[in-house]
Amino acid sequence: MSVIRSKLKEVMENHDPKLSIRRLAKEINYHFDSVRRMYKDEMVQYPRDLLLKLCLYFNVQPGQLIGIEMDEESDWTIDASMDYQEDVNDKEIDNNREL
Repeated sequence: MSVIRSKLKEVMENHDPKLSIRRLAKEINYHFDSVRRMYKDEMVQYPRDLLLKLCLYFNVQPGQLIGIEMDEESDWTIDASMDYQEDVNDKEIDNNREL
């Protein structure tokens, strides 16, 4: 199964190998435990404000902090039988009708 993974550890090591989680949390003014969970890839959800602070601090895009780890068994093909079919309710109202 493919999953989203944090790449904060790699970004930190590339930026400054001596940068600690505690120092980073202090410099971006964010909860230490949240930064630690992201560093260790233990987060279930990524707070937008944390992502923004990290992006600005490291001068990176969000995609450089998180990414999809593809599983070899995953099949990302789209089933052709699921083609879009127009629903009667989706049709535009006749322009000649009076409102």
